[in-house]
Amino acid sequence: MKKLAVCPAWYVPVAFLLAIPVWAQEVGLPSPAAAARSAPSPQSVAAAPPVDELVAAALERSPALASLRARLQAAREMVAPAGALPDLMTSVSLQDAGFPKWTVGSEEMSMVSVEVQQGLLYPGKRDARREAAQAEVMTRDREIEQLQRQLTAQVRSIYGRVYVLDRETKALDSARQLLDLLQATSASRYSVGATEQEPVIKAQLETSRLNERLDDLTAERRTLVAALNRLLDRAGDTPLGEVQALPPVPPPGGKWEDLAEANSAAIAVRQAQVQAAERRLAAARLELKPNLFAASAFGIRGNLPPVVTLNFGVEWPAWKKDKQAPIARAAEREVEAAKADLRDERASVESEVARLRAEWDRAERQMLRYQQAILPQTSAAMDAARIAYLNGRGDFSTVVEDFKGWLDARVGLARREAERFAVWAQLQLLTAQLEPVGKDRGQ
Repeated sequence: MKKLAVCPAWYVPVAFLLAIPVWAQEVGLPSPAAAARSAPSPQSVAAAPPVDELVAAALERSPALASLRARLQAAREMVAPAGALPDLMTSVSLQDAGFPKWTVGSEEMSMVSVEVQQGLLYPGKRDARREAAQAEVMTRDREIEQLQRQLTAQVRSIYGRVYVLDRETKALDSARQLLDLLQATSASRYSVGATEQEPVIKAQLETSRLNERLDDLTAERRTLVAALNRLLDRAGDTPLGEVQALPPVPPPGGKWEDLAEANSAAIAVRQAQVQAAERRLAAARLELKPNLFAASAFGIRGNLPPVVTLNFGVEWPAWKKDKQAPIARAAEREVEAAKADLRDERASVESEVARLRAEWDRAERQMLRYQQAILPQTSAAMDAARIAYLNGRGDFSTVVEDFKGWLDARVGLARREAERFAVWAQLQLLTAQLEPVGKDRGQ
């Protein structure tokens, strides 16, 4: 009579673990690796708001934007005064022909007169000053546009980095379940003498390292959320839910270099600065011209008929060599500097577009590589190593190594997604359609 083989104590959990992939495929359930990818994170309490909602909040609450909006309003208030006439001058004078005897009313040359004088600027000066002030308004307007885009890009970039941390945390939470199962299996085999103590210790070590990484992720996430809260002008410890997905990010249509040249807020700011400098120069050159003035006086002579006097004069820039001319020369240098800054900004934007194109192409290729090769390959490698180990043909070190590869692949894909999202955010900073000048940005 044939004796029945007695199963060792470790056989049941091992056989169960070994049978999971085959049984799951037969009933249409995901393998442990696939289940780990889709398992909900125990730390996920609520989903984070969509990134566009956070961007809108940042644009509404940002103190930096509020500061620029106030400066824009201040610049607008300066347009009218820039083109205003000089203030009226009023004077009262006494003309007494018989001084110290009071002779007003008895002497024809004696009178008390009131004079009003108005400065009249050289033709074109008022318009030039007003245009220079209006150019400052346009510069402030473009600076607001630039800051709005920068804030938008910063919020999106932080959101993408938090997404990576949340995906890694979720993968680590799921991986802990697999590690616990492997650790229990190793301990069971060690208890019956079927393996050395090394697999048990290695499994425990990997669990400790996993917990270490989770702590690091928690601290890193809190730092990022604090930075995001600063942009949103809210308390630094305000929580942010789990970032479960990033929005789709199609690349800008058309030639990126042309879009950036036409729509870059940084270039628009430099162009506005050039225009403002040119208008200040035009105003400074007109200051070399003489100003005019007109005056009228009404003289009271008591019982005698009143006297009316009209004056017209010229204010000559007699000291223009030391006064107006240096100001005009300084304005010329400011124009040169503004134009050089514009050339430098254009070169910088062109270089940035080239860099972003390379980063975008790389992110696209790497994401495809992860999705089509690395993810399925690491899953297959981990399943094969686990099965070989449970069958007594493999090494636990191989299981741990393939487990790390499986985990890194999932985190790597999330990083590539975040990289592409950050590149897209920077592209939007350069290529998104500019808001028209004059739009009310005062709120």
